[in-house]
Amino acid sequence: MAAMASLLDPEARGRVILVGAGPGDPGLLTVRAVEALRAADVVVHDGLIDPRVLDHAPPSAQRISVAKKRDRHTLPQDAINALIIAHVKAGSVVVRLKGGDPFVFGRGGEEVEAVRGAGLPVEVVPGVSSALGCAAEAMLPLTHRDWSSAVSFVAGTCKGLTEQNWAGLAGQGRTLVIYMGVTCAGLIADKLMADGVAPDMPVAVLERGTLEGSRAMRTLLADLGDMVDREKVVSPAIIVVGEVVLLSDAEDRLMALAKQVEAFS
Repeated sequence: MAAMASLLDPEARGRVILVGAGPGDPGLLTVRAVEALRAADVVVHDGLIDPRVLDHAPPSAQRISVAKKRDRHTLPQDAINALIIAHVKAGSVVVRLKGGDPFVFGRGGEEVEAVRGAGLPVEVVPGVSSALGCAAEAMLPLTHRDWSSAVSFVAGTCKGLTEQNWAGLAGQGRTLVIYMGVTCAGLIADKLMADGVAPDMPVAVLERGTLEGSRAMRTLLADLGDMVDREKVVSPAIIVVGEVVLLSDAEDRLMALAKQVEAFS
């Protein structure tokens, strides 16, 4: 604990604080995340960070976007690592600001390795992960004593999708949360059904969770790809597969989805 406190010491220079910004809503920042931002000389941030989060940094702090989109990165990861290290070596307090939690599909581990490999001090401030924040907004419990005793998180990017082994991660009594899966939604559904998940398994797509214009859409696994196309779903969005989807949101949605389940039976 003493080492963590020293990294936020205003007298300490030349350091990195890796900060999770949460799923989007600035109100979900941790107190420690705000403290880190207030101490920043340089903020190296993801593209989906709400501008109100960046407002916690001093006006004098340099703000550098390293936005990443599908198949189009402002900077490759090695260049981001080098950028952070260069600013730290110049004596700056660098806040590396990431959406969600830095260690959940955020490449935070790679950046910590790079900074420590350069012999520089680094602290990690966890954030509310996108899965937890988006599910909470939709009143969708990822685990439930009667419905799900396990939850798994996977990356659903098309590259390498066929090589990923998801066997046993989805099905009765289990919840599967898929990040970055919108573009491959149809392929993901086919993959899961080929692995034995029932076509009538409830599925939710949570788009822009905790942000203005968020949507929570529900369907059945066999309809997942078609629904994403039908509703013109765009990133950021997560996919939740499991019976817990039946517990979420208003009663009328629950009844409508139950009718769909019955129709598949």
